[in-house]
Amino acid sequence: MAASPPVVLTIAGFDPSSGAGITADIKTIAAHECFGVACITALTIQSTRGVRRVEGVDPRIIAETLQELVSDFGVEAIHIGMLGNERVVAVVADFLGQAFTGKTRLPHVVLDPILKSSSGADLLDAAGTRLLIERLVPLAELVTPNLDEASVLTGMAVTNLDQMREAAARLHALGAANVVITGGDLSKGEKAIDLLSFTTVQGTQQEVFKADRQRSNSTHGTGCAFATALACHLANGRGLPEAVLLSKAYVSAAIANAHALGHGVGPLHHLYRMGQQRRQSTVVSEAEHAHSRS
Repeated sequence: MAASPPVVLTIAGFDPSSGAGITADIKTIAAHECFGVACITALTIQSTRGVRRVEGVDPRIIAETLQELVSDFGVEAIHIGMLGNERVVAVVADFLGQAFTGKTRLPHVVLDPILKSSSGADLLDAAGTRLLIERLVPLAELVTPNLDEASVLTGMAVTNLDQMREAAARLHALGAANVVITGGDLSKGEKAIDLLSFTTVQGTQQEVFKADRQRSNSTHGTGCAFATALACHLANGRGLPEAVLLSKAYVSAAIANAHALGHGVGPLHHLYRMGQQRRQSTVVSEAEHAHSRS
């Protein structure tokens, strides 16, 4: 019997268009041959044209869901996406602080600090942002802000690689063990640049990852897919530089293989690998088998 796949828990909002949020995370987890379990933090009314409304889930339901899941599954990694408000941030921080107390090995925690939608809607209130910085950033193994999120978290402008390096240093000072600042929104250049700043026994090291910029309108949910893919690679035992490299390649391919869906910014093709060439099937029909004996 094949080994059981790593279990990856995603804590995030629900996007009914499936470009981002819980359903996109589950697709990404499946694409990386992990088993996904999920806790919804908020319901949204949105499509490829933007977010129209956000309705938070009762924090008590979130707390009970998280406890139920970890009591039943051996969770290898946790992806944290949209949280919505201060109360939910507090519940998730309490969960991380209590659920794994006394265990010799904690799950890999990837925090994607989602503050606004790409269409401009607020997805975390100011009090929630402050609490996220205070409580969740130090608990995460890896924090994955984009340029705007890095700017809000650090209080500085982040518009080029040098500022990305400084913002990463400030995030370390806030308690982040490891940081990836995604630079896909940099306005100039033919390359999409991400910066990994990670802690080793020798000290903090930084590594820059570059990929050809995708000229595509199918980019809704890139941050969710990247952070969730990172959680999957960490669950599979890969080191941070390799995990970043593979996750960046996955997102690039998911954009390149995307279909033109919707009337706004379209989704990635999270499951593009399913359409690629597969090995010849070893399943034989009974009729074929009977014929082969004759």
